[in-house]
Amino acid sequence: MKTIIGVLVLLMLVLPSTVPAQNYPEKPIRIIVGYAPGGGNDIAARLMAPKLSEALGQPVIVENRPGAGTNIATEYVSKSAPDGYTLLLGSPALTINRSLYGKLPFDALRDLTGVSMFAVSVNIMVANPSLPAKNIKELIALARSNPGKLTFSSSGKG
Repeated sequence: MKTIIGVLVLLMLVLPSTVPAQNYPEKPIRIIVGYAPGGGNDIAARLMAPKLSEALGQPVIVENRPGAGTNIATEYVSKSAPDGYTLLLGSPALTINRSLYGKLPFDALRDLTGVSMFAVSVNIMVANPSLPAKNIKELIALARSNPGKLTFSSSGKG
């Protein structure tokens, strides 16, 4: 809850000063999420939207544009008018994708402006208890000593 309140306060302070309109917001605001509905980022955006709407007095709509490791959403927002009405719920993919994709149709550092940190998520690594590695250091050593024998799954290219 503290995070949501902090975001709202920051948005109220930052957005009006970056948008030329004196009565911002005068129309609905969209939060673009680069992931499919139902995932953690989508849920976070949908929890934030009503509070943000209440604070700003305008509807806040969550719009999912999944695909290409969030690049579809990021490109869409980077090419939108810089008027504060189209926001991107960013993720570490903004940084990671620069190293995974040869050429992106946007430069996140040049084309986007950070507004606020909204949430922090924790990633965990799990393994079958029978794996003879009890920590990440042991897992790396095990993988190096058995090339091609360990498998893993990931939610994305990175």
